[in-house]
Amino acid sequence: MDTLILSRMQFAANISFHILFPTITIALGWVLLFFKIRFNQTGQERWMEAYRFWVKIFALSFAMGVVSGITMSFQFGTNWPGFMETVGNIAGPLLAYEIMTAFFLEAVFLGIMLFGFSRVPNWLHTIATFLVAFGTMMSAFWIIVLNSWMHTPQGFEMIDGVAHATDWSAIIFNPSMPYRFAHMVLASFLTCSFLIAGISAFRWLIGGRTAGVRVAMKTAIVAAALLIPVQILVGDMHGLNTKEYQPAKVAAMEGHWETASGVPLILFAIPDDEARENRFEIGIPKLASFILTHDWDGELKGLNDFVTEDGEILHPRVAPVFWSFRVMVGTGVLMLVVSWAAIGMMMWRKRGVEGLPKPMLYALVGMSFSGWLATLAGWYTTEIGRQPWLVQGVMTTKQAVADVPAPMVLSTLIAYLAVYVALLAAYIFVIFYLARKMSRGEDIGTRVAPSPAAQPRAIPAE
Repeated sequence: MDTLILSRMQFAANISFHILFPTITIALGWVLLFFKIRFNQTGQERWMEAYRFWVKIFALSFAMGVVSGITMSFQFGTNWPGFMETVGNIAGPLLAYEIMTAFFLEAVFLGIMLFGFSRVPNWLHTIATFLVAFGTMMSAFWIIVLNSWMHTPQGFEMIDGVAHATDWSAIIFNPSMPYRFAHMVLASFLTCSFLIAGISAFRWLIGGRTAGVRVAMKTAIVAAALLIPVQILVGDMHGLNTKEYQPAKVAAMEGHWETASGVPLILFAIPDDEARENRFEIGIPKLASFILTHDWDGELKGLNDFVTEDGEILHPRVAPVFWSFRVMVGTGVLMLVVSWAAIGMMMWRKRGVEGLPKPMLYALVGMSFSGWLATLAGWYTTEIGRQPWLVQGVMTTKQAVADVPAPMVLSTLIAYLAVYVALLAAYIFVIFYLARKMSRGEDIGTRVAPSPAAQPRAIPAE
């Protein structure tokens, strides 16, 4: 393995670890705001109980995301200096916007959100929760803007090999940004929903059957059941956009080598990049054409169209993109089945979450981190699918890599992996530790006084 491959592996390891935590906090901030508003409206302690537990998970996830994000940004200089040298005039301001509009907002109000329960008025604590949630969303927005621009660059001109912005509105609202942003936000809400449902089911199974656990689990299950069909629709729209602007990626996702009409949807195959064919292919006739063109006989470009006359390959390695796409879709289908089955059982037995049988509770526990799996698979599909380009049509990944010895990159890659495995294990351990501790009635934190406008009412039966 040379410096290029090792540098790609190192950045992939770093961003794979980093993305796990914003995927939780982007949505969890809004879930916490929902819990807080319901508490203000009703005065029912169950909403505040749910808030008190999940705000701890938010703080832990936020801290892990910040730390891993800092190390990731250093790699722009250490491993990929050509990136900033070529497109720094665009990437630099977008990253600065993220810091100015999001990171500072989160940093200022996070302290009030975490430690201001009994130190500030309830209305101010609610506003702080909103601003932190808004800050996480703005952070995601600017990062997705930059990433989307790298896939569908617009609004710039090249002068002496350096990109210069000519239209910031075209840069920000580039063709893939709306679809990519919506897809990522929905992925975050689904990740958060299954995490809340799974950890709440775990607390329920070990005896923590409080009103706060009940309401958190019910909220998460309902949210997941409603959002997964929306995510499927947005994913389809995103796929059509990708077909228009990055047809090589779609060809790799579908495993199609030759341009043809009435292309089958390949369910299983072993892509062979050397032979440029699929082995053991199983497919459904014409379905890929119908999905991607809405025409049973629609034409789709094949991977062989992205090889130059001198043999240069301008498409990604097929197997990683092909399989990561199927992992993402398969996990999404499993999310749909589990969430709808849970909703169906709750409605059929008419007892809310108390009507969920143990097998379903165990299934929810098993799905706790399914959002991570789907997000990583989708991210690999997107980023590996862009290869060999770092910025589509502007610069290749090879042009941006630093000229450093491969053993040096390998040593830091091993160090990163060792630290990340330890941190991830510690993170998961702490989540379940908090779940056990609070399920035993050992509260951690300070209660917030009810809003004067909120009049406590009896908790209605589930």
